[in-house]
Amino acid sequence: MTDPNRNTLWGRVLADELAASGIDTVCVSPGSRSTPLTVAFHRHDDIRILSHLDERSSAYFALGRARRTGEVTPLVCTSGTAAANYHPAVIEASQSRVPLLVLTADRPPEIRDSGANQTIDQEKLYGDAVRWYRDVADPEATPRRLRSLRTTAARAVTRATGTPAGPVHLNLPFRKPLEPTPVSGDVPSDLPEPAVAGRDGAFVDAIGGVPGLDDDRLRALASSVSESRGLIVVGPDDSPGLNPEAVAAFAHASGFPVVADPLSGVRYGGIVRTTPVIGGYDGYLGDRVRDAWPDPDVVVRAGASPTSKPLRNYLGAVDADQYVVDPAAGWREAEFTATDLVVADPTRLFGRLSRLLAGPGSDAWRERWVGADAAHAGVVEESESFCEGRILADVVDLAPDPSTLFVSNSMPVRDLDRFGAPTTASLTALGNRGASGIDGITSTALGAGSATTDDLTLVIGDLAYYHDMNGLVALQRCDVDATIVLLNNDGGGIFHMLPIESYDPPFTSQFVTPHGLDFQPSADLYDLSFARIEGEDRDAFREAYTEATASEGSHVIEVRTDAGASHQVRERLRERAVDRVLNATT
Repeated sequence: MTDPNRNTLWGRVLADELAASGIDTVCVSPGSRSTPLTVAFHRHDDIRILSHLDERSSAYFALGRARRTGEVTPLVCTSGTAAANYHPAVIEASQSRVPLLVLTADRPPEIRDSGANQTIDQEKLYGDAVRWYRDVADPEATPRRLRSLRTTAARAVTRATGTPAGPVHLNLPFRKPLEPTPVSGDVPSDLPEPAVAGRDGAFVDAIGGVPGLDDDRLRALASSVSESRGLIVVGPDDSPGLNPEAVAAFAHASGFPVVADPLSGVRYGGIVRTTPVIGGYDGYLGDRVRDAWPDPDVVVRAGASPTSKPLRNYLGAVDADQYVVDPAAGWREAEFTATDLVVADPTRLFGRLSRLLAGPGSDAWRERWVGADAAHAGVVEESESFCEGRILADVVDLAPDPSTLFVSNSMPVRDLDRFGAPTTASLTALGNRGASGIDGITSTALGAGSATTDDLTLVIGDLAYYHDMNGLVALQRCDVDATIVLLNNDGGGIFHMLPIESYDPPFTSQFVTPHGLDFQPSADLYDLSFARIEGEDRDAFREAYTEATASEGSHVIEVRTDAGASHQVRERLRERAVDRVLNATT
């Protein structure tokens, strides 16, 4: 069937090629200039449209789906500031290596820089934050131009999911008519069918591989890491993620304990049954422990920079050979103490190393770390004092199995790091640690939840909740259920960790910025159940959370806390944990 005009043809061919490249879902925001794209995706039998009213929330939603699956969910928006609203999520995707495909509609090139309405400079709008940019040619119903469009679409998906994964931007100008209105002679009736139909599968197949070491370099590395005292440090997960089975094999062959960030993908799950996974380090590592313990001989690191500042400082201070494994040759070690950059896929490298190592190293070194984690856990369990970290510990303990747990930046991710102990439960913990902003947290979490049948829990602070409250509309529009744990300490609690706390004013008015907002009306607006609990009533929270996760629909559990008091409890627990660790391991 002949398309009514070239724009309709252009949109249909692009949608068809993306579907052939494995795309099955697209996030679309309403707009006029993007009509050819929206209509094409709406009409495609193999593509689901998720409609978002807000472009910023839409971008973070797509980011969340990709973070959970490792696959691309393209974005579609109209021209002008709509495209600019994607920028924060594009930055996060770039920093955290999450695949993202941004399709921005644009005005015709001849009216750029003319004062025409809703026309801005969209060329290279996101700068160096994208892996690849293309200002796509004007729609034209010719075989060569259509082959070019298909090739561009296939390349875009390949670049977005490559090494390193990240955002790709295609800017697509359209002239009117934008709707599927018949235009006589616009699409030749004798246009060859192969030019329109494409090929069986993607128009350009990407035949990829994973970077690795040759046999000589691999044997040299195996010899170097065959030490009595070593650590495997796994930071927040990249896309594609590190296989826990490969980590376990390397840990068993080397005898090294695994120091696992909560967002690493290896702190929770089956690996914990057989492998020494260390999770409490944020609560006891520091100068006193480092001075009392021998330094490791070797550290092997994978993933992004760890969330924990005490861990980063420890790694920056020890005298050890440190191997940073990164398949993209990226440098993500801000203490600048690493000695070697290993350009290799960590899953494959760990598997190959595990077959070359002669045997596990020092039992005493491994047990030192296991004992320290047990000592830290004992201190936390024995204390009856409340801090916000207790809520994260309860969520990890009570979350349905399997679950996706999304944690906000500022304090929730730090509390998960310190208090979310390793568990065998199938828990996928996620967060936006690329640029570590508090914008778009709710939308990212809901995007992650939309990509799986697992239960979804979001733990979020009050400022981050306020910042992305309009993202809650996706619960209904995109058919997502979530249990939202809202930690409300009336402001920026993380600032209590900084020296500025001693300077008041301006500490309270300009940093903590108490808002005094009542969040219950937000639940009424978005048709959510709402419960308010005082943080000290831990039993009440555990009961409310268990009931929420067992019930249909979406729920908000607001936990009212005192940020200053929580900070003081964290500090007291840390001092006790350090004392007990030193008594138990020296």
